[in-house]
Amino acid sequence: MLYGRGTEQDRIRRMLVRAGAGDGDGAGGASGALVIHGEAGMGKTALLEYARGLAGPGRVLRTVGIESEMELAFGGLHQLLWPVASLLERLPRPQAAALSAAFGVSGEAVRDRFALGTAVLAILSQAAGGGPLLCVVDDSQWLDRASLDALVFAARRLHREGVVMLFAVRDGVPGGHIGGLPQLLLRGLDSAAVDALLTDRVVALSPYAREQIVEQAQGNPLALLELPASLTAEQRGGQLNPVALPAGLSSPSSRIQEAFQAQIRRLPDATRAMLLVAAADDSGDLDLVLRASARFGAALEDLEPAEDATLVLLSEHTLAFRHPLIRSATYQDAALARRLAAHRALADALTGDRGAGQHADRRAWHLAAATTGADEAVAAEMVGVAERAGGRQGTASASAAYERAAQLTADPAARAQLLAAAAITSAEAGQFHRTAALTDHINALALDPRMLADLARVRAIVELDRGSPGRAARILLECADRIGQCADLAPVLTEAVQSAQSSGDRRLLADVAARLPDSPQYAMARAMTGPLDAVREPAPGTAPGTGTGTGAAELPHAGHGDGEGEGEDGFAERILAGVHGLLFADHRAALDTAATCVRDCRTQDVVGWLHTSLHLLAEARLSLGLHEEARAAAEEGLAVAGQFGRRHRETYLRATLATLAALQGDHERCTGLGEAALEHADAHGIGLAAAHALRALGLLDLGAGDAGSALARLEAARDRAGHPVLTAFLLPDLVEAAVRAGQVERAAHAVAVMTRWAGAAQQPAAWALARRCQALTSSGAGAGEHFTAALRLHEEGTAQPFERARTELLYGEWLRRERRRSDARGRLRSALETFEGLGARAWASRARTELQACGETLDPAGRRDELLDRLSPQEREVVRLAATGATNRQIAARLFLSPRTVGHHLYRAFPKLGVTTRNDLPLLLDRDR
Repeated sequence: MLYGRGTEQDRIRRMLVRAGAGDGDGAGGASGALVIHGEAGMGKTALLEYARGLAGPGRVLRTVGIESEMELAFGGLHQLLWPVASLLERLPRPQAAALSAAFGVSGEAVRDRFALGTAVLAILSQAAGGGPLLCVVDDSQWLDRASLDALVFAARRLHREGVVMLFAVRDGVPGGHIGGLPQLLLRGLDSAAVDALLTDRVVALSPYAREQIVEQAQGNPLALLELPASLTAEQRGGQLNPVALPAGLSSPSSRIQEAFQAQIRRLPDATRAMLLVAAADDSGDLDLVLRASARFGAALEDLEPAEDATLVLLSEHTLAFRHPLIRSATYQDAALARRLAAHRALADALTGDRGAGQHADRRAWHLAAATTGADEAVAAEMVGVAERAGGRQGTASASAAYERAAQLTADPAARAQLLAAAAITSAEAGQFHRTAALTDHINALALDPRMLADLARVRAIVELDRGSPGRAARILLECADRIGQCADLAPVLTEAVQSAQSSGDRRLLADVAARLPDSPQYAMARAMTGPLDAVREPAPGTAPGTGTGTGAAELPHAGHGDGEGEGEDGFAERILAGVHGLLFADHRAALDTAATCVRDCRTQDVVGWLHTSLHLLAEARLSLGLHEEARAAAEEGLAVAGQFGRRHRETYLRATLATLAALQGDHERCTGLGEAALEHADAHGIGLAAAHALRALGLLDLGAGDAGSALARLEAARDRAGHPVLTAFLLPDLVEAAVRAGQVERAAHAVAVMTRWAGAAQQPAAWALARRCQALTSSGAGAGEHFTAALRLHEEGTAQPFERARTELLYGEWLRRERRRSDARGRLRSALETFEGLGARAWASRARTELQACGETLDPAGRRDELLDRLSPQEREVVRLAATGATNRQIAARLFLSPRTVGHHLYRAFPKLGVTTRNDLPLLLDRDR
């Protein structure tokens, strides 16, 4: 399978189709020739094989240039034409004689090159026999000159023979250029093709290793395959550092690797020494390479042979390898002692550098690469490298530095601390396979309480994605029992709460609750794990639904601040605060917390918490009726989670996107996302995610009018959530489904829980939903009073347009049944307008049906054109960000795309939206809202 070569394949296919399209008068189809060229590894041979497959058996002639046979005249021509040598007798005598001489059959010398070229054209025409014939010449740069001249001569004179000639030429080889024929340059693969190739053909790589491979390969397909093949399992898991290449040889069958190494071995010793220094560093700094190479007696002029061989490209200040595999071949072909010496020379050169301070990290890496045993001084330098690292790339580098420091120290206790630090930072970088491997080598008995707590949190994160949240919570509880009451207990218990909640295991939640100290610091955690009735009692004399509550932002908790300068610390507690806000209907506080966490993840480059923060942001926006913004956050979160293999969070994000699809009435998307989330959640014991997925599917059924199916799904969702406070988000749907299914008795328990939950939350939004549930299960005037109270509470609380519209729809339906059609129409019109504005098509359809039942005539053409629905999810997100003024490069960084891909999405989106420039987008999106 070829990746990213669709255009090139189409061109070759069209050539073969034309060659097979004879005109009926005995002439063949249109002949053609093409020179496919590019640097080594770009897929030239693969395209030739593609062409051979299209041509079919018996219709292909093939020859391959071999460097060792370049001096063997006509060797390539003999290889190509010998299968059809029997056709010589059909040629005119001079042409047959010329080919016989070239083949060595007659013993005569080839005297007339013109006659030989004509003979090649003639025998190819005979071989075609009126049908398409394909001639492929691979590695043309190594074909003997006589053969190449004859073949190119024939190719330039093709017309109606039904012959296609394809030459593959490697760029950069002296004398390899073929002029006078159409050219096809193979460039590096685009990002989509790179991603597809790595996903399909390469053993699993950690995100960091994948990024390094992509960066080094520069879109070269062979490099994308060969570079991972040269890595050890540990290196594929992320154990890479920014200086040294892996020392293991790539596949022996790699002709390109062997070819590069053969070229390098023919160079003078001084030249090879300089190339090894450059390969060991690859900074591109020519001055540094020269200073380090001077230790081997090499100087600038010694680079001339490598430059003449086009192995390197030189400028006044830089040295670059022409092909990524040349660097790999240079480094891997050198003996260990030479590699160590090269790194030592680079370290020494950097020590004497005027800017040595800014190169301290590179110097330390070179020292570490040059050290074979324990060295406490170098270990200390590597710790310094790790401590200076920051951000996503920095955490990956820090992890590698900590691990290298652990290898360099002889102190067992220090080694355990350093390996723990490596595991923790690898988790922050999203290298979870590597994290798991590192934790297996740590002696936990040698860790202090803080490091033990951090390590337990990391082990729990790995368990979330590789196992189950229940086991993750148990890991954290065991750690809590071991470290006792200390400052490091708070984050451990905080994450234990969230893992236990995710499991949906009531007994586990009770175990967590039993360990929570009775102090204000743990107020939120107790509220989220204990009985609803014990959370908070309404103040004496306070009427239900009128309390303001203290809200998540006012509850004391560990590490909850504005996020400035907190880095990784405090994120767990802040996320817990946001979740508390969602669970107890303080949606605005949840939104503020989520937005701050996302902002800090971006500004501080804390990618490890970005997907979780985006999920919280998506849920907060969803609760506030900001559906388009919620979708954008969830899609970005899903992309980030996928990038780092966070399957646990992916499951929740798919459930969130399924919920949004359900609100829009998109059956296919909701079902696909919801069932995918449910399958993974069930397989890994993620009860709460399963509840969210089932709620999405139930909401889809409810919007479509299938109350019975909705009720079954929603009751299953309630059972999976495992704790009353975790079911509040779905109970209003369950109550509505039960009532609409004619089974009011099945709603009674849910209404009671909603009432207790509202009393605990003391938020108008919570009481609004509780009163709506009470209205649905009441009759007569009591139902009307509950509906009007619910609408008043919607007005008092934080705006939740979708929930308010649902209350108006249900109230309008009740009013119509009470024969109060005039009152019903006002409520139903308001609900319809909100639903249409939110794109909630199924709910808008219900409101429209009710209005028609009330005698109102509606104009279907009056509905707004939902332009964004014309776009794919990726196009929609790119357009949304472009409308804010973000550049293609900024959008690319945000969505983990290439700028070229962003431009492609905008190119496709503009015609769908009816605009010509990005300047039109802000007004368009405002109008679409």
